[in-house]
Amino acid sequence: MKSGLIFPSKSIALFAVTFGITISFVLFNHQNSSPIKPDPMARSFVLWLHGLGDSGPANEPIKTLFTSPEFRNTKWSFPSAPSNPVTCNYGAVMPSWFDFHELPVTADTPSNESDVLKAVQNVHAMIDKEISTGIDPKNVFLCGFSQGGALTLASVLLYPKTLGGGAVFSGWVPFNSSILERVTPEAKKTPILWSHGMADRTVLFEAGQAGPPFLENAGLSCEFKAYPGLAHSINNEELRSLESWIKSHLQSSSSRS
Repeated sequence: MKSGLIFPSKSIALFAVTFGITISFVLFNHQNSSPIKPDPMARSFVLWLHGLGDSGPANEPIKTLFTSPEFRNTKWSFPSAPSNPVTCNYGAVMPSWFDFHELPVTADTPSNESDVLKAVQNVHAMIDKEISTGIDPKNVFLCGFSQGGALTLASVLLYPKTLGGGAVFSGWVPFNSSILERVTPEAKKTPILWSHGMADRTVLFEAGQAGPPFLENAGLSCEFKAYPGLAHSINNEELRSLESWIKSHLQSSSSRS
């Protein structure tokens, strides 16, 4: 309903408002007992795509939770979506990667493929810019929440090279199966992590469950994690899992081709 529309807070402390739902995360208490020693990992890049109505800066505290030595040379980017009218919010203008037509999002929500593909081109330009600086494509990771998760999925599938991975949080498949014809053999090697709360009432859990079969049909591997009791938000458990998952897929400098 229109009365349920909530605009994002500009604070970048511990809360971000996306999709009219609060994402909260508690910063870990972490103390280094000794200096971080140099590690053999090549430089890496993590691109984080926020949800509808949110902003990149509001999500920047997420990177402070990734305290493992493997992230000492990681570059993070938290871009903000352009402001556009959003049909599912009665045409209200807000930060949005692409337009879509209904909430809650279900497994059968119609796609706005042309809008999604325009957004994908912009994400690919961000990836290309980092790769041009010398970062191994296999050390490039896309992560996104909600609408940003849907765009993450689309961007990974349609990127012509194998990337380090794509992590989808409370997202959905934003296009039809016909798009699979455009997925290259290299893109099919990119691993996907999909996390979804079972109590999500904004992007329904069924929308998340539809993701792995869709990806399997495309020949991609997908690790799906369900979180009982979690609504439309991200919690610390998901972020700890993301940290471990990225670490397991980072390429050392000696393994670069």
